[in-house]
Amino acid sequence: MPALTLFGRKWLAGTDDMVFPCLVEVFIRVLWMSLLGVATCRYYGATYECSAGGEVARAYLVGKLTLLAAASILLLVIINRSAQGSIVDVHARRHVPVLLAIKILMLIPEIGWNVMGTIWAYMNVIQCDEYDHYTHTAIDVIVCLDWLLFALALFTLFMVMDPIGSVQLRGSQPEVSLETLHHRKVTRIWVRRFRWIFCWLIRDKQSHEAFTQVAGLMSSMFRDTDLVPTDIIAGFVLLRVKQKRESREQRRIELIAEQRLKYTSDAREAFSTMPSWMSIGKAEHYMRLSLSVYSCTMVMFINCFTGIFKLLSAATCCVCIRSKPTLVQGDNCCLCSLAGVKIISRLTDKEILYASFKNHIFELPFLIVADHKTSNIVVVIRGSLSLRDVFTDLTALPEKLEAPGVPSDSYAHKGMLLCAMKIKRELEENNLLEKAFTHFPNYGLVITGHSLGAGTGILLGILIRSVYPDLKVYGFATPGGLLSRLAAKYTESFAMTVGVGDDFIMRLSVENFEDLRTQLFNVLQSCRLPKYRVFLNGFGYAMFGVPTRDLESTWRVERPTPKLNSKHKQREVLIPPHSDVISRRYTRVRMYSGGKILHIARKRKTKDEKRNDDETYEMRWLTAEDFLELRIMPRMLLDHFPHNVLKTLTTVLEEQRTEIGEFPQLTIV
Repeated sequence: MPALTLFGRKWLAGTDDMVFPCLVEVFIRVLWMSLLGVATCRYYGATYECSAGGEVARAYLVGKLTLLAAASILLLVIINRSAQGSIVDVHARRHVPVLLAIKILMLIPEIGWNVMGTIWAYMNVIQCDEYDHYTHTAIDVIVCLDWLLFALALFTLFMVMDPIGSVQLRGSQPEVSLETLHHRKVTRIWVRRFRWIFCWLIRDKQSHEAFTQVAGLMSSMFRDTDLVPTDIIAGFVLLRVKQKRESREQRRIELIAEQRLKYTSDAREAFSTMPSWMSIGKAEHYMRLSLSVYSCTMVMFINCFTGIFKLLSAATCCVCIRSKPTLVQGDNCCLCSLAGVKIISRLTDKEILYASFKNHIFELPFLIVADHKTSNIVVVIRGSLSLRDVFTDLTALPEKLEAPGVPSDSYAHKGMLLCAMKIKRELEENNLLEKAFTHFPNYGLVITGHSLGAGTGILLGILIRSVYPDLKVYGFATPGGLLSRLAAKYTESFAMTVGVGDDFIMRLSVENFEDLRTQLFNVLQSCRLPKYRVFLNGFGYAMFGVPTRDLESTWRVERPTPKLNSKHKQREVLIPPHSDVISRRYTRVRMYSGGKILHIARKRKTKDEKRNDDETYEMRWLTAEDFLELRIMPRMLLDHFPHNVLKTLTTVLEEQRTEIGEFPQLTIV
């Protein structure tokens, strides 16, 4: 930090990013130098007896050894300079660009000597009577690996090249600002990247809209920040340390004031003021259905070694000529996706009324199930599983939400709203719900889903609630950037959301990520350690946790900033370089999660309780405002996975069995 400036342009790397790559290259070059040194000792004298080309062989051996030694010394110097100073202390690493330029220019003589080695290895220019098998094998291997290293160097330069690093923008129209032109340029570059990387995606109007929306989001987030990818990774490590320090301080304050948030292990107490349709037992039941719609992929994930045999036993052969009670769309010829649904949900063909596994941008797989255990028709919507779903997630611009009963001036996540509208259209065009209620007229309607499916399910509930006023929605790990506040409040009357632990997605919204970007700037500015130390510490944190000593020793000592003379004005870079980066917002509408939110957390154990490896949980009802801060925690992704959410609900249900009286027909697994 900031971005490296080399050959008149900026690159997607910093002057402090050279430590580990150069260490790897030093190891490779020292190894080659050892192999070539042995070959020189064994064969150099014999080159004087060559009938032709002896001079070329001697020039290659001596010159290659010299170049390898010079490159190794230069790499060690680059490592030393790149490791100096903190992340923002550019002055300590001011010589790195010059050293890198010398290193890149050294590729020219290295290529020349490798051409000479190629002539020796693969042509008959050098003719010697004496043949040394070791020397010729070493030359062959080193020549091939050298060409591979040059190709890798070119690929690395291509990958770290910033496409807009040297672009000079001039407004052709007086009313168009340079900032607007810059935004358009960056957006076009991101769209081009998406089209190239995801060229296999269907090129249609929806994919173009998704690419454009996500490109605009990327441009808004990172334009003019002068951050490089490794800065973001280091920032996440530092945020983990900072947030743990803040959590420790918060716990100390709560302990003194006796104001800790009241969590309870008794589900009866937690649900005492809630309507009867909200319960842990029903939540566990519908979470199993939500897990099942991930179909064969989830079966293979959960059962790594036996999943294929489970699918084979449940698959349907010759489906083209056999009748089946379930209407299936978008599955393969053996109905493997439907087989995965039946394995996880334990449903029969007759209970699955409709199954669509079509997956495109803004189109999600979903099921319609006749759930005889709860006497409900259940619409089950799948969460994110493919890259198409990721683009749906990232199409996060607020879209106007208009539906009967919804407060005016309400907004919803655009990608999820388009998915909900697509499912609603399919339900109406095929009369799917009407047909289901024809066979089961006394059943209710429930919508359920996990993650992206939960957000889409809540929006679908809003869209069709005027027709089915008694419908209920069970969402699990519902994304944070779903609805504007009044609309989110409206969903609390018919939607229940369950979140587990440190789930990152429940706290993820555009606004929260922009706040996280500001926190990244602050921790990078405050860190006193060089970046390579941050990475090494981060590896240790992942293995053994954050030690207490690092909570304080990572940061600078607060002190007045001394006045710098003109010679040292650029000693440290203030982050961000432009104040408008922090104030810049992709949208002015803050978005929240939907439904009444039940948060289940792991119970803090005493020293004696920690001897028991079994997890124990406690729960509490939270509001959407409690999820406005993104927290970097070890389990922030694991707590979001659907099978872990189901495992948590099952564990809570087994611990106390307080819901069985209300829901006796459920089997506890």
